[in-house]
Amino acid sequence: MNHSAVDPLSLSLPPGFEALADDERLAPAISEALSSVEEQLLAALSSDDELADTSSRYLAEAGGKRIRPLLTILTSLLGDGPDDSVRRAAVVMEMIHLATLYHDDVMDSAPVRRGAPAAHEVWGNSVAILTGDLILARASRMMSELDLEGSQVQARTFERLVMGQLHETVGPRTGEDPYDHYLQVIADKTGSLVAAAARLGGHYGGCTAETAALLDTYGEAVGVAFQLADDVIDLTSDAEASGKTPGTDLREGVPTLPVLLLRAAAADGDAAAAEALALVDGDLTDDDALAAAVAAVVAHPVTDRAWEIAHEWSRRAAEALTDLPESTIKSALLAFADAVVDREG
Repeated sequence: MNHSAVDPLSLSLPPGFEALADDERLAPAISEALSSVEEQLLAALSSDDELADTSSRYLAEAGGKRIRPLLTILTSLLGDGPDDSVRRAAVVMEMIHLATLYHDDVMDSAPVRRGAPAAHEVWGNSVAILTGDLILARASRMMSELDLEGSQVQARTFERLVMGQLHETVGPRTGEDPYDHYLQVIADKTGSLVAAAARLGGHYGGCTAETAALLDTYGEAVGVAFQLADDVIDLTSDAEASGKTPGTDLREGVPTLPVLLLRAAAADGDAAAAEALALVDGDLTDDDALAAAVAAVVAHPVTDRAWEIAHEWSRRAAEALTDLPESTIKSALLAFADAVVDREG
């Protein structure tokens, strides 16, 4: 495909990457690579078995931002750019992400994913879990056809994803600090895969091992920053703009950063924190009770502190790139680190 035939302005990118769409050199390369990844993704999920084919393609065809494959493509451009190996790695990163969504939705009893009924609502828990397993198996096979480095990165990432989910499920051990426990959970569940996506782009793009390592550090910090920002957005988002009811995590009893900080403040004798916590721990099935709990948490300084911590992780991501030479790609990666914490939903 001739790069010049791709209209740079037609390239739609997530927040933080918009400037790339105006780059006459990079936009066509990115657009072509993303298009190829999308085709390969759907092909990799296809099967001769009708049920496996339909269920495996279900979430991919529902859409998604494709952040992880985009990162793999972008970081490869710090080296030689997106060749066949880079594109294959990008496909594998999205497949792993998709597989975790099938599993997470079963564990969370989530009714909807990407605007459609969750897979377990369509086929039941067993089929949804097995579909996730099938996608992971195919992702492993695809990565094994590249090199040992990629297979090792993928295996370590998969292990961390499972351990993160396990630790989230059982909660902190006796004597373990809940805050430290939570940071490790989100580093494993969210940060590890973003880190792998960034690292493998550099690796297969021909960057040095040192560059691949700093991209790994960047990706993990971005992933953690994103999840921490999500915690706060769950409380502060506008219902009409986001389409979500503020406080959904509170209602479902999901431990999030503002609530962990609130519990710590209450334990230290903060009366306002204790009052807010009483609302949070109450019956939140009623919308008015939920709104009151949300308002109490948002009004307390812990919410501002949660934002500060999310921004600290964003800055940590940016600092990881300090030794990279200045380039449009570096600027885009820095802008993305800012964008994950400067959003409303």
